[in-house]
Amino acid sequence: MTHKRFLGSGMKFPPQIDKSTGRFVLSAGEQSVKESIYLILMTHRGERWLEPMFGARLLDYSFMDTSPTILGLMKNDLMSVLLEQEPRISDVTVTIDPTVRDGCLLINISYVIAQTNTRDNLVFPFYLNVEPEEESNGQIE
Repeated sequence: MTHKRFLGSGMKFPPQIDKSTGRFVLSAGEQSVKESIYLILMTHRGERWLEPMFGARLLDYSFMDTSPTILGLMKNDLMSVLLEQEPRISDVTVTIDPTVRDGCLLINISYVIAQTNTRDNLVFPFYLNVEPEEESNGQIE
């Protein structure tokens, strides 16, 4: 598979080491765009000191109800953050399944890679509540 150089390449997220070379695994092309979107969603705004405006405010919705109003606010917030922070994409559509399954909302993000006009999507699970044993990897203190 040939990678499109204009989409860029960089260290794979989450970071991985290639066992054969001992170097960091790189990602390029469409995979790099998908990992960038995931990184934006997983970074809370203000978390990076040198780039305080990077990231999304997804954690602000953790303890809110799943009313249509709140889900609409979340959807609009995610669309604007992704368009603002990932210049390689356009036509972002966010749909949120209002049914909570096992404390999880499924967020479907559909987008177009601007330079190639390729449509892609990412399904992002957003956990509303985490059990105490999940936080401590099953060890109750």
